[in-house]
Amino acid sequence: MANIESGGGLLTQLQQLPTSGARAAEVFTTDEGLFLGVPQLARDVAGEPPYMNGGDSDIEAPIYRWLDGRFVEHEALPLPGGEDLEYFEIDGRRFLAAAGIRTGKGPYDLDTHAVVYERIAHAWVPLQDFPAFAAKQWVAFSFDSRHFLALAQGVVVDGMVPRHPRDSRLFEWNGERFEPFQTLDGQWGYNFAFVSFEGERYLAYADHVSGSSVLRWNGETFAPLQSFDENGGRAFRFFEANGALWMLHANLLKHTTLYRFDGAQFVATQTLGGAGGRELCLIDGKQGRYLVRVCFITGTPKAPVVETQSEIFRWRDDRFERVGPFATSGATDAATFTVDAQRYLVVSNALSAGVRFRTDSTLYRFDG
Repeated sequence: MANIESGGGLLTQLQQLPTSGARAAEVFTTDEGLFLGVPQLARDVAGEPPYMNGGDSDIEAPIYRWLDGRFVEHEALPLPGGEDLEYFEIDGRRFLAAAGIRTGKGPYDLDTHAVVYERIAHAWVPLQDFPAFAAKQWVAFSFDSRHFLALAQGVVVDGMVPRHPRDSRLFEWNGERFEPFQTLDGQWGYNFAFVSFEGERYLAYADHVSGSSVLRWNGETFAPLQSFDENGGRAFRFFEANGALWMLHANLLKHTTLYRFDGAQFVATQTLGGAGGRELCLIDGKQGRYLVRVCFITGTPKAPVVETQSEIFRWRDDRFERVGPFATSGATDAATFTVDAQRYLVVSNALSAGVRFRTDSTLYRFDG
């Protein structure tokens, strides 16, 4: 059991955070300190039967501050149906983009408002509001002195007609606010990842039902480069190794795939794990590069099987070798950070084995 608990001996549990339906872990540093933001989907409603899409989604996202080797509650943002927080900076200004999938306690409203906040006088002040539909994730990226925000959103629900824009889209900073830049095809967006490699810019987009894709910057817009004709897309991660560009793709319904870019296309070279993978966290440790494969559920939303283990892999000889599992509970995200030369890992857990939202998220010391 010790090996299962510790990810092959790499993890030591340090703290449990009392979260409810936690969907992401966003670690960021400002001149005020180091912080952890945790968007939360919902809280349990007394007497309501277990249902992963039920609960009271009119909830907040706690923001913890790092103090004396642990996280302490610091502040909170209103974030109904919380899915994501994304911290970024532009020209010394500090921003936090928030995305939630829904509001209400049932029936729910998927027409939401994704908000970008700016840090002013030690407070998060709303800067801009974006009408959204089932918003899942913000990703900020920059190149050539241009700054973009990508919003993954959308869902397919019988009989539901969105009032707000439903397509995933890109926005560009004009110096004071973000303006619409590009709309993507796709009905159920989950995630984006961006990378620059050998003078080219690539943007990967994960979609649950419309097929995921990689786009390449052509000087004016992001144009389709490669598509993946499969349902279940959840997350992408890029990295460089041995002079090559590599890409990981987590698919909730199948497995996680490692790709290598051959100059024209991303070619599959390895499959990792099975179904249930939702997020990916790369760690550059003292002993090499590691991958945390975050596992959420299998089955269906109406009959989910909560995954109780996630996995750690180590990079070696152009492939990932499995180090070992560690105990999680419907895990949704992982983030890594370093303080005083010690590396840490925080994992957001969304569901208990009994499909309840009230599940602790966990802080670990990472010794790889």
